[in-house]
Amino acid sequence: MTKKISTFLNEQRPATPCLVMDLDVVADNFRRLRTAVPRAGIYYAVKANPAPEILQLLAKLGSSFDTASVNEIDMALATGVAPDRLSYGNTIKKKADIAAAYQRGVRLYAFDSEAELGKLAEAAPGSKVFCRILTSGANADWPLSRKFGCDVEMARALLIAAAKRGVVPHGVSFHVGSQQRDPAQWDAAVAQAAWLFRECEDNGVQLNMLNIGGGFPTRYRRNVPGMPAYGAAIEESLRKHFGNRIPDIIVEPGRQMVGSAGVLQTEVVLISKKAESDKKRWVYLDIGKFGGLAETMDEAIQYPIVSSRKGAMTPVVLAGPTCDSADILYEKADYRLPEDLEIGDKLEIRAAGAYTATYASVAFNGFEPLKTYCV
Repeated sequence: MTKKISTFLNEQRPATPCLVMDLDVVADNFRRLRTAVPRAGIYYAVKANPAPEILQLLAKLGSSFDTASVNEIDMALATGVAPDRLSYGNTIKKKADIAAAYQRGVRLYAFDSEAELGKLAEAAPGSKVFCRILTSGANADWPLSRKFGCDVEMARALLIAAAKRGVVPHGVSFHVGSQQRDPAQWDAAVAQAAWLFRECEDNGVQLNMLNIGGGFPTRYRRNVPGMPAYGAAIEESLRKHFGNRIPDIIVEPGRQMVGSAGVLQTEVVLISKKAESDKKRWVYLDIGKFGGLAETMDEAIQYPIVSSRKGAMTPVVLAGPTCDSADILYEKADYRLPEDLEIGDKLEIRAAGAYTATYASVAFNGFEPLKTYCV
């Protein structure tokens, strides 16, 4: 909770649930990342939080943008940045959307399959393409393995084939998993990428860019290493595996950039028990999985939750307001709230700036999408 957010909530008293973002924290997070990985081009992952105020701020700070759809491309272009500062990083794209991005001037695209390469060759001729490889996602709280990427042998064949398809084989990308708490996890992926660079060069294909993805964490209930630890580990891996021929580097921060900048205020709707013998109270909030807290699935992302009450802390089950039994946030994790908590009280869900507003449903059960304020 920053002073700016606290002042806004106390003075404006917005209806809940709402997300309040401190733009000064976003700017500070950008500078921390820039210091930690000075050789990298920063491509902010728009999907993390596409509030226009955030995109405008990052554009002014010099950020480029990683986009996943034509709508996100338009959001980024609305800041005034040139299309050469955009990457269409989704490996699953309609041909029509590739054509629309190409028409807007986007010339950098991700792929991980022969079929996607074919669409790019037809709809975005002459563009630079980079192939995403699989990673284990080990030690990430929100893994991104299996659905995206291919193994290195397939990537080798695809990049060599790209040179003959009218597009430019530009590089390799990977993602070690979102909320990655282990800086050492980049090493194996960098090693695989370096192998791919050498193999492609041996086959007459010169690659120039390595996209090391995002994954940099936000502090939730557990401590995480600081950005300097990630920067040092990544730099060591690049030097070890690429020697003095380190390619152009891209990073795609999302959670690291905006997670710690946001506080989500919610109201307690109901406090109850299922039986007189229950040791845990059920605390129902006016936001749940469908209102923006999708990352509580399997209790993966555990947000700090704070009450102004001073009573003894006792165990609770936390759930959302919808008529869906899946809308339980935390039941196994040891969440505790003051025993004098009352219906109508406000709670602060902290470090909630990333992947909340964009995960909110349009109108499940008629609830409005999560409102975002930037201060």
